[in-house]
Amino acid sequence: MNIGFQGSPEMGKGMDWQTHLVFNQPEPLSNSNLFLSDLALREAVVREHAGWDGENLSLIGLQLGSLESLELGRLANAHPPELLRYDGAGQRLGQVRFHPAWHVLMQGLIHHRVHNLPWQEDARNGSFVARAARFILHAQVDAGALCPITMTFGAIPLLQQTLPPLFQNWLSPLLSDRYDPHLSLGNQKRGLLIGMGMTEKQGGSDVLSNTTRAEPLSIRGQGEVYRLIGHKWFFSVPQSDAHLVLAQAEGGLSCFFLPKILPDGTHNAIRFERLKEKLGNCSNASSEVEFDNATAWLLGEEGDGIRQILKMGGYTRFDCALGSHGLMRRAFSVALYHALQRQVFGKALVEQPLMRQVLSRMALRLEGHTALLLRLARAWEASGEVHEQIFSRLLTPAAKYRVCGQGSAFVAEAMEVLGGIGYCEQSELPRLYREMPVNSIWEGSGNIMCLDVLRTLRKLPTAVEMLQQEFYPVRGQNRLFDRAWRQLQQRLKNPKEEQGRALTQQLFDLCCASQLLRFASPRLADAWCRMTLDHRDQYMLPEAVCARLLERATGAH
Repeated sequence: MNIGFQGSPEMGKGMDWQTHLVFNQPEPLSNSNLFLSDLALREAVVREHAGWDGENLSLIGLQLGSLESLELGRLANAHPPELLRYDGAGQRLGQVRFHPAWHVLMQGLIHHRVHNLPWQEDARNGSFVARAARFILHAQVDAGALCPITMTFGAIPLLQQTLPPLFQNWLSPLLSDRYDPHLSLGNQKRGLLIGMGMTEKQGGSDVLSNTTRAEPLSIRGQGEVYRLIGHKWFFSVPQSDAHLVLAQAEGGLSCFFLPKILPDGTHNAIRFERLKEKLGNCSNASSEVEFDNATAWLLGEEGDGIRQILKMGGYTRFDCALGSHGLMRRAFSVALYHALQRQVFGKALVEQPLMRQVLSRMALRLEGHTALLLRLARAWEASGEVHEQIFSRLLTPAAKYRVCGQGSAFVAEAMEVLGGIGYCEQSELPRLYREMPVNSIWEGSGNIMCLDVLRTLRKLPTAVEMLQQEFYPVRGQNRLFDRAWRQLQQRLKNPKEEQGRALTQQLFDLCCASQLLRFASPRLADAWCRMTLDHRDQYMLPEAVCARLLERATGAH
């Protein structure tokens, strides 16, 4: 089998100890090409009109799969950021200090334009898909650095439409490929980052209950100056040059542009209280802040805050799914690489029948996710078309719910493949496991996603018609698919809130099946339908399917 993986050359020799010889211990997975070793991703990139980026993605995959890049991810998480509240003279600073590895990771992400590729004036057809592939690759090294990237990505189109004239000169550095962590006026920097501040202590996802107040300095209205008084319980990316913040104005919940450094060069009245101590996502800073008459500019009209934020929310939710998928892919690669080398009971672990089923099912899960996520990226790019707009609106929360929700169990399964060493910190897997829950929680938990799916179905009756058109090319190809689609159609006639999770799962699994029935081999597509749509849970993958899945998972044609 052409495994498409390489181990670290330094780990190839056993060391003779006085007590024993170390053998049958697989080398750590490093110095592999994260793109070329993922055949499903390579095929989806071409299929969804981003084949022009293949050479560049291969270079990115080679760089990110190197021992040096993986070590940067480890270091950035082993040394979390620190909040510097005051300087030596007692002056308030409110700055965040990161390990040097963080800055190298950020530099790579921004150089690869993961924060702005589709927003370029000369963006090519397929830029959303190319950007999604880059996001998946970077997630396999460190997911924390993706937080400022996805927030900036989601903010740019909103700012392009609503940024006040005083800040129009920020747009050029927002669209650059330069990382500039220095604290300075936005228009004097080579590159910028944008954060978000939505959540408060009393509300969580219920942002309508926010209590932060916004009072106009003189005139009310779009682009005018307001003073903010209140707090944010989760203030993401505190090192950002500006934040988009929700606050209550006279006209209702509104969205504001809150720069860290004001146009006159003074610091804004943003008081950083502390950084969150999180289960995972340790490389990334999340903070608590208070606003003591902080200066902000209204984006859009008063009362328009929810609509403005929903524009960003779709992008960031999609990125949650991409990030979790990347983490799952990395966990699987580590597990498969181990199983290919580890000898148990006279043969390779990957050749043991039960383990072969476990790994093949994991590989099949990734095949389905890859196909749908890159199809969804294309829908986001073509959101001016009604069909694609409804598809992205419906499938983005479904993908976030389903992909992110499966992540923790998926990584735990990968740990079991390695056994005890997979549970030890010398392995990548404990960090991946701790990282997994955040994407299920951030930007709306699982129930919020399912409620969003139900809301879309109620508000857009044409959503069912869109699904019919989406599924039309595969109608009659697979009896399990046809039966599940009939069942879902019955549920959609009167969708009940208590059925939201089951309905969302079935919707997502059917859409994955549709993509595989169209573009994968008949055997793989049938295996997906049997694994996800036949709930008797007695299906065993045939050996020919296992062999093909495990070959594809290592990049072999």
